[in-house]
Amino acid sequence: MKKVNVNEAKTHLSALLDRVAEGESIVICRRNVPTAELRPIRQPRQAPRPIGLVDGFDVPASFFEPLPDEVLAAFGGH
Repeated sequence: MKKVNVNEAKTHLSALLDRVAEGESIVICRRNVPTAELRPIRQPRQAPRPIGLVDGFDVPASFFEPLPDEVLAAFGGH
């Protein structure tokens, strides 16, 4: 993690942002006291999140079907 003072950050902001875009975090200091941090923003997932984390685990298609009326009534307190 690189530390820079405010003056250096203002002077080299574009170069610092290039480094951040590559994944590096940079701490901006005021009088050598850490004040702020430039860090990359997490990119959204490109693929949908998998269901289940165990290899070989399959979710049956029936899991996504609507619940029967009697089960829905039980949740509704009826």
